[in-house]
Amino acid sequence: MAIDTKSQLDYAKMDLLRFTTAGSVDDGKSTLIGRLLFDSKGVFEDQLEAIRRTTEKRGGEDIDLALITDGLSAEREQGITIDVAYRYFATANRKFIIADTPGHEQYTRNMVTGASTANLAIVLIDARNGVMTQSRRHGFIASLLGIPHVTVAINKMDLVNFSEETYEKIKKDYEAFAKQVGIKDIKVIPISALKGDNVVKPSENMKWYQGPTLLEYLEKVEISHDQNLKDFRFPVQTVLRPNLDYRGFAGRVASGVVKKGDKVKVLPSGFESTVKSIDTFDGELDQAFPPMSVTLRLTDEVDISRGDMLVHPDNMPKSSNKITAELCWMVSEPLSLKKKYSIKHTTQTIKAMVTEIEYRTNINSLEKEKVEQLNLNDIARVKIQTLKPLYFDPYSQNRNTGNFILIDELTNNTVAAGMIVE
Repeated sequence: MAIDTKSQLDYAKMDLLRFTTAGSVDDGKSTLIGRLLFDSKGVFEDQLEAIRRTTEKRGGEDIDLALITDGLSAEREQGITIDVAYRYFATANRKFIIADTPGHEQYTRNMVTGASTANLAIVLIDARNGVMTQSRRHGFIASLLGIPHVTVAINKMDLVNFSEETYEKIKKDYEAFAKQVGIKDIKVIPISALKGDNVVKPSENMKWYQGPTLLEYLEKVEISHDQNLKDFRFPVQTVLRPNLDYRGFAGRVASGVVKKGDKVKVLPSGFESTVKSIDTFDGELDQAFPPMSVTLRLTDEVDISRGDMLVHPDNMPKSSNKITAELCWMVSEPLSLKKKYSIKHTTQTIKAMVTEIEYRTNINSLEKEKVEQLNLNDIARVKIQTLKPLYFDPYSQNRNTGNFILIDELTNNTVAAGMIVE
């Protein structure tokens, strides 16, 4: 079969929306994703056949769409999601990566992992139960992680007779909570994942709802402004020296825009130079922006190595070896204030120590609690001291230069994910 080159090029240019799903247990997250994939023709025939056979073995009549995403055998046995399941699909208008994250409180770290790179979060709410503690918890985590867009999908509307009154009450309750935790862009959509109402196709049962279906909203939500295009930050990953005449600095543009001819400053040395060329595998570019991976060549011979950062001289990041951060503890061994860790921030890894736990956030009540240690899945405000200064922006301003991970120096395991506050 002949390949349509134009279609391939159009497909490659389509933007990518990363979104995560979260909700209480049995709210229907896996069924919703299964419905999205099934109705948008994102499931292969052999997968469908295997799911049909599994459904029949269980005595079901209609295909169990949740099986499309619940890949772990433990999940299928329990009927819950316990790991982060990533799924990919595309429509004629946009490409998508879904992170299906757990609803249980003990899997908070999994939700943080799945949501850390998301443009949008879908919070599912069971129409019969309304806004519950876990619904608020997931909204708080979405706010904490700086996810720009939150969509509240009020699911199982078929079990409340597609009641507009029920929808309006839940919508009012969640919008009041969203304002409290600082969620700015919120969309509330009534759906039935099981029946397919307002997921991909408009519902005949909820004609009172005049807004977009869930998929329509996912296709059209504006994400071009989610990236920080103001503050140019280029953490250097490696230095390329294929021959004596070429010296380039490879990395990914974390934020901002860089153009050929721009003045740049190297941190921490402070040397300044000019961008001579912006090279890629496909040739030179006039400019680069996030999340492009490029190689920058400068007009001057400047000593630069991995972990250095290129910025515009008139737009500098903050610099300090003492930071305040929100920390999500991700291992069973408690945080020790006396222990030495390594902090991986952008492309550098340096020694660090947590010097103080200001407070732990109770992610159910949102209350601030004074504690002496952090345990698995705890989220807390802490103070960290590093051996050398970090060059960063607050996470609320720049997710790429405001995040980091803590690593246990003895085991080399990641023990925490962090977001720099100041």
